[in-house]
Amino acid sequence: MTSRFSKIAVPGEPAVAQELANLAKPLSGEMGLAAIHIETGRRITLDSSERFPMASTYKLPIAVQLLRLVDEGKERLDHVIRVGPKDFRPGGVPLRVKFKFGESSLSVRVLLELMLTVSDNTASDLILRLIGGPQAVTAGMRSLGLDDLSIDRSTIQHVFDMFGLPRPSESESLPGSYESVLTSVPKDQQRAASEQYARDPRDTTTPDAMASLLVHLYRENLLKPETAKLLFGLMRCCKTGNGRLKGLLPTGTEVAHKSGTALDIINDVGVITLPNHAGQIAAAAFIKGAKSSIPACEHSIAEVARSVYDYFLSRPR
Repeated sequence: MTSRFSKIAVPGEPAVAQELANLAKPLSGEMGLAAIHIETGRRITLDSSERFPMASTYKLPIAVQLLRLVDEGKERLDHVIRVGPKDFRPGGVPLRVKFKFGESSLSVRVLLELMLTVSDNTASDLILRLIGGPQAVTAGMRSLGLDDLSIDRSTIQHVFDMFGLPRPSESESLPGSYESVLTSVPKDQQRAASEQYARDPRDTTTPDAMASLLVHLYRENLLKPETAKLLFGLMRCCKTGNGRLKGLLPTGTEVAHKSGTALDIINDVGVITLPNHAGQIAAAAFIKGAKSSIPACEHSIAEVARSVYDYFLSRPR
């Protein structure tokens, strides 16, 4: 990565800004970071106004929009959704297992859990359809003043765009059929499609916007306290991307997060709780255009997260 040092901002602390630049420099890709100490509003940023593809971190705003509707009485967590063969998506393994054993109707609460904890794409698209589609989520983000956060496609559209394929018809959308279609794509077509996907402005955000959403959520001025507690409880149980924000933090550190991975896109966003009542950090870390391996990118995010953790822990006020 060729870091743009002028875009690294830690007011009054050039040393930590240089440290972040040094950590990001070996990475063959572009990293963006926004870290906000929620209690004081102090910030550490790296290219935080740049747009980055969200990958599955986009499921967090989808969850937020759903829970806002729940708080408004327009949707219910105990609402049971029928799941049929045409609903299944690549990356929807947990729901396929449930379906295999006869569980063809699931509550919104279970779908939300699967979407946030194991990033189940089938659950995500079912929730997205339930709450009015991508445009409804984007409108919800705009109402919060988050103009740099856009939800534009379903997960199935993401997957087929990555491979340069048209969206399949409903008659083709059967469990098990996606793998054969996707693996049949010629490598040069897939490479060109992935490059186009990485440049696509849809379903992107800035680290600033995502971190701001996390601050809104944690301060409980967006959702009812019990609803926010549910959301963060599920995010603390996230089983993906644990080598990223959490990777180098002290054992037992509480992190409520949502990761995202697609092609050369490696992301993680969440809230880190500091020990000794030192507060919370809302952190959004994104990498795009990565040529390094996924573990190497994860380690870079983990190093940056640890630097941010140490900085705010030593300066809690």
